[in-house]
Amino acid sequence: METVDFIETLRRDGKSLVDLATSAGWDAKVPTCPGWLVRDLVAHTGSVHRWATGYLAGMTRRVPIEPCAPQNAEDLAPWFRDGHGALVDALTAAPVDLECWTFLPAPTPLSFWARRQAHETAIHRVDAESAAGAEHTEFSPEFARDGIDELLTGFHVRSKSRVRTEQPRTLLVEATDPGSDPAQPSAWLLRLSEEPPRVERLTDADAEPTDCVVRGPSQALYLALWNRGRRQDLDVTGDASLAELWHSTSAV
Repeated sequence: METVDFIETLRRDGKSLVDLATSAGWDAKVPTCPGWLVRDLVAHTGSVHRWATGYLAGMTRRVPIEPCAPQNAEDLAPWFRDGHGALVDALTAAPVDLECWTFLPAPTPLSFWARRQAHETAIHRVDAESAAGAEHTEFSPEFARDGIDELLTGFHVRSKSRVRTEQPRTLLVEATDPGSDPAQPSAWLLRLSEEPPRVERLTDADAEPTDCVVRGPSQALYLALWNRGRRQDLDVTGDASLAELWHSTSAV
């Protein structure tokens, strides 16, 4: 996917998120984020947007995310819209050769922040849908596969990942629906051990036997791997305890 596509997804999903939040009500529970109310969801996402915007000004050192939401619930929606709009504008205006801090591999810092904030906002838009009792808006297979790839090859190869096993095991994740981009992977092999997972992108999902295989449409996999979807929508074969291990330890 191109940077412009991620920016447009961010624009659309940010608007949907805050519209859904105001519809649900600030004190509504967020079923996909136990312990959160809608006000917490909007405060978190809006703070992340402002944090990301700071880097797009050329900041080259890591700074913590500072919660900065207004205390008055009536001010949350305009505050969110202002920060979301500023992030979209900053990404749109940023030069291709922007230099700033990032925390996952990417072709450029600009492509990193556009991709990361698109997926951050998309997943939290799903949270807002759950709070409002709304149907999930469909993701394209390309966007969903990209989100799976970012999660598996970006987040979970880091030392922070808790997806580990005492003995070496293998878990295969495979998207079963066709995508329009032949360059995108459709399967990922996770080699689990006491160390952080090692992840391989595969073009042939049947290249070697694995202990557990999790298959499903790209969107179902994307949501399930972020613990936002129903595991019943996936086909799990082999040692199902590895799928459960993911569910219980994979929170980012």
